[in-house]
Amino acid sequence: MLRSVLSIVLSLLLMGMPASGAPAGDQPAGQVKALIPDASRNSQPLAVKDTLQWNDVLKTNAKGRLRAVLTDGSILSLGSDGELRVVQHDANSQQTSIEMSYGKLRNQVVKITQPGGKYEVKTPNVLIGVIGTDFYVAYDNNQTTVICYVGRLSVTPTAGTKEQNSNAGTSNAITLNPGQMVTIGENVPPGGYQVSPAPSSAVKTSMLDTNVPDQLAKKAHPHLVRNIVIAATVVTAGLTVAMTQVNSSQKPCGCK
Repeated sequence: MLRSVLSIVLSLLLMGMPASGAPAGDQPAGQVKALIPDASRNSQPLAVKDTLQWNDVLKTNAKGRLRAVLTDGSILSLGSDGELRVVQHDANSQQTSIEMSYGKLRNQVVKITQPGGKYEVKTPNVLIGVIGTDFYVAYDNNQTTVICYVGRLSVTPTAGTKEQNSNAGTSNAITLNPGQMVTIGENVPPGGYQVSPAPSSAVKTSMLDTNVPDQLAKKAHPHLVRNIVIAATVVTAGLTVAMTQVNSSQKPCGCK
């Protein structure tokens, strides 16, 4: 009887404990530093200085963008029409995992110095691993494009691609150096994926698409220009009337 009671109590205690490897409670991952509405977190409106937690889903619409700084100093800049999930970010162990469902994302990653540390970005068909770098990743229409600005990347096609070799692993990893890019689609080309120099136009466009200004320029009041014009008209009319009255009040002197 006593053994049965103890078993029940132990089971209840285990049920209340978090699963191994899962974040227990709120675990901060970073903070929003800038955004262009509309952007959301877990389907709720997002604001500057909002804290990000593990497993938060960040989303932007056609006009929205956001920039967030992770607790280790790495920067995420999500362009318009994008969605990602901060699966994990532990600054002490330098364990970071980002999943991007779609969109355009710039990652400015601090150097990994901890043993076993990693920074990974996953799209539906690619796993990107870095040590410390600045890079761009975009996913749309079953295609991932990766551009390496600084540092070095490891780009591995995953189950989202129709690999010639069913064992997609490190042997299929593609290395990108600064100034290089690669595009991963659904089907592997006959000669394999080709790494190529990133055109300056592609680099410029990718940076512009993920740029998030600290503060939007303040728009002029919609009636400001109209009010200025009205005020100028009133002043001019007043001066005209005043000059007319002065001229009419003067009498001819009759001097020869």
